[in-house]
Amino acid sequence: MSKKNKENKLPDNCAKAFARSIRSSSHKLNLVSKSIKGMDVSSALTQLQFSKRRIAQDVKKVLQSAIANAENNHDLDIDSLFVEETYVGKAVVMKRFRPRARGRGGRIQKPISNLTIIVSEKQEDVNGTKG
Repeated sequence: MSKKNKENKLPDNCAKAFARSIRSSSHKLNLVSKSIKGMDVSSALTQLQFSKRRIAQDVKKVLQSAIANAENNHDLDIDSLFVEETYVGKAVVMKRFRPRARGRGGRIQKPISNLTIIVSEKQEDVNGTKG
């Protein structure tokens, strides 16, 4: 017996990409991912390219994957894509110990996070404006 396949809950004009086991805390990852939410993909890529945060390069890879999924799997136009949603979730936490004074051990937590980015195509209104 195997699990039943999940239905794709995304509309036809959306594409999704996700990354598991990103070696950063969810709080730091959320700061970068929320900064690109609602932007066009070209301006989001530019912002991630010049960001000073280390984790921005991992977010950029996931965004590029979502763009490629939109183009290849869903036949969407790249020029009309924007970042619709970003989700950050906690994964496992690696626990390590560092030797401290008087024979004690200091606990170190190394968090791991998951990231999901959904890009969507802008729809044209009846008036001819995008929105």
